[in-house]
Amino acid sequence: MKAIVYEEYGGPEVLHLKEIEEPHAGPGQVRLKVVAAAVNPLDHKIRHGWMPFMAPAFPAVPGLEAAGIVDEVGEGVTGVSVGDEVLGWTDTGAYAPYALATDVAPKPAGLGWESAAALPVATETSARVLDLLGLTEGETLLLHGAAGVVGAVGVQLAVARGATVIGTASPANHDYLRSLGAIPVAYGDGLADRVRAVAPGGIDAVYDAAGHGALRVSTELRGGTTDRIVTIADPEAADLGITFSSGGPRSVTALAEHARLAAAGRLDVRIARSFPLADAAEAQRESESGHPRGKLILRP
Repeated sequence: MKAIVYEEYGGPEVLHLKEIEEPHAGPGQVRLKVVAAAVNPLDHKIRHGWMPFMAPAFPAVPGLEAAGIVDEVGEGVTGVSVGDEVLGWTDTGAYAPYALATDVAPKPAGLGWESAAALPVATETSARVLDLLGLTEGETLLLHGAAGVVGAVGVQLAVARGATVIGTASPANHDYLRSLGAIPVAYGDGLADRVRAVAPGGIDAVYDAAGHGALRVSTELRGGTTDRIVTIADPEAADLGITFSSGGPRSVTALAEHARLAAAGRLDVRIARSFPLADAAEAQRESESGHPRGKLILRP
């Protein structure tokens, strides 16, 4: 099969199509005929060599999540059959016609392929962070990077818990955040004053999905404590004594529920653009720019 690979660390130009062997389902795995694969910021960080604990073996196929049709079932797998439409996290790179997966959930009939591929990483990440924060009904959450894919999912899950969400974003995204149920504020100089103006009762918890130096002002808004502040993106966290969350157990049950919510129109992931598989370098270049307004998808 022809898949996207890279054989050395570098920029998007190291990505190219190459004929490689098809993977086959081992014990506990299924093989997906990939219909849609999602592009994540982590993809280019791994490609650059910035994530040494996730160093790939070359040639490496990128991609962490996909939606597709099961066409092989490995030994010991139950509850999944050939022909099932599923979404989940891939064990082998998703930028390919076929990928192996261990953790998959059923794709509801009313959920589009691109939306399905966009769900696993974003929903797992935000649900994990909200659990770490112990966010409950009636509390106020400050969410940095609220208009990004992961941040927007975090807004929706927090609102569903009964929380008030204040989301930082550029003014161009404020109407979008209001549509999700958040109170938008512009980031940048004067952020603390703008947050206090819309949350005179204070901030109960902070979720940083942006990673752009918002942790110090977040500590200030929490009254000087680093308690109940979690970042998924700012490497300064350790120096400040703030929790950095980079992963956790994958729950197929939770993913299935999030897929049902998305199919019912109660959980939205914006799709910015879809690319043919051969244009993976362009897709990662756009992802790395930090400016896509939604999820980027590859269609093998």
